[in-house]
Amino acid sequence: MSNRTGCLNLTNTQAARRDFLKIGSLGFLGISLPQFLRAAAKQPAKGKAQACILLWLEGGPSQMDTWDPKPNSAFKPVGTNVAGIQVSELLPQLAKRMDKLAVIRSMHTRGNDHPQGTHYAITGHEPNPAMHFPSLGSIVAKEIGPRNAMPPNILVPQWERSRQYEEYFRAGFLGPDYDPMTLPDPSKKNFQVADLSLPKSVSDRAVQSRQSFLKVVDQHYRAAYEGAEHANMDGFTAQAWKMLLNPTVRDAFDLSKEPEKLKDKYGRDAVGQSALLARRLVEAGARFVTAAGFHSNSWDTHAKNDEGHRDRLCPPLDRTLSALLDDLNERGLLESTVVLAMGEFGRTPFVNPDLGRDHWPTCWSLALGGGGIKGGQVVGSSDEQGANPTSRATSMGDIFATIYKAMGVDWTKEYDTPIGRPVKIANALDDRQGEPIPELL
Repeated sequence: MSNRTGCLNLTNTQAARRDFLKIGSLGFLGISLPQFLRAAAKQPAKGKAQACILLWLEGGPSQMDTWDPKPNSAFKPVGTNVAGIQVSELLPQLAKRMDKLAVIRSMHTRGNDHPQGTHYAITGHEPNPAMHFPSLGSIVAKEIGPRNAMPPNILVPQWERSRQYEEYFRAGFLGPDYDPMTLPDPSKKNFQVADLSLPKSVSDRAVQSRQSFLKVVDQHYRAAYEGAEHANMDGFTAQAWKMLLNPTVRDAFDLSKEPEKLKDKYGRDAVGQSALLARRLVEAGARFVTAAGFHSNSWDTHAKNDEGHRDRLCPPLDRTLSALLDDLNERGLLESTVVLAMGEFGRTPFVNPDLGRDHWPTCWSLALGGGGIKGGQVVGSSDEQGANPTSRATSMGDIFATIYKAMGVDWTKEYDTPIGRPVKIANALDDRQGEPIPELL
């Protein structure tokens, strides 16, 4: 059976038993237990950054209507709190926080449609039917390991449709140990992480007693199944109980503990509440959290681009990213948390007959800050229409290398794939080595 969402490779018979002992595993959370067992062997992250939050702008924002204002935009440029840097008038709150962000205006990537563009932006590789490449979050989880018993890699909210995109955020050939834990939409009234909390009718003491019962079941089960994988089940199960019974872990997922005013500041929609939960998770010990609340509010403006950016897209970006930067800063977390806001590509410099802008990977913009990243600057430039880089064409491999360096990870590292092919963890265009952006670190 498939192991994409489970914690172990199981036969059908084993799976039935796993369902019976469901409370003792974490497969239902979309993560696997071995990653926790690696924690003791991992050295602490050596870089200034200890975590990363990716604010995923699904669909691809228009660079000239956000971070790189141009004459072919319907919106005016406005000054920021950094002399000489302007952004679109659609981002007034972020304009006041530009000292905390660096903008890359010369992103140059591949993939002219959403599946290809998303895969490239999140893995640094073009899709290959013979290879499942690991995502940025999965590599971070592998390289610096978990802390405080928290899942190291988390994605919120999970896709309800178009699940192929979720696949690109997984660990690929690294295996399910480093897949993200996927969560439902935290802005929904019935939001909860299934089975993470004990039922009210079951006390911690009762659960601990149940462990004695499980030992009896395991003894019987071992007589029939004595595989190498099962030999490690004691460690896996112990860690599952540890997570289930750890109040700090449980509390990290509980948004009810946040002040109502702060929820309002982030925004009561999927964008805002995903970012707020991301802050909680990072504060508790998660290493990489993808806040993907724009699932239901895509930047894919093939029609009415100006109306979409003005009325439904830029306002939540401006509000939520500003709230996240302020919140992290006030809690003393911004210096140890990289914040990256990007989509899979930009938009065309021209407007189509439907008054929309189409896909444009040739030149686009992203913003990042925190975690030792030096804000208040612009890297690279584009031509008068935002169509092509005119300086410092930047690849995803360069962005990845920058984040790795901030986290104390060797950005030149390569992984051996199952077919023996070495793969760079910071892969630039044409399989060249990505390099950290020197101005940012």
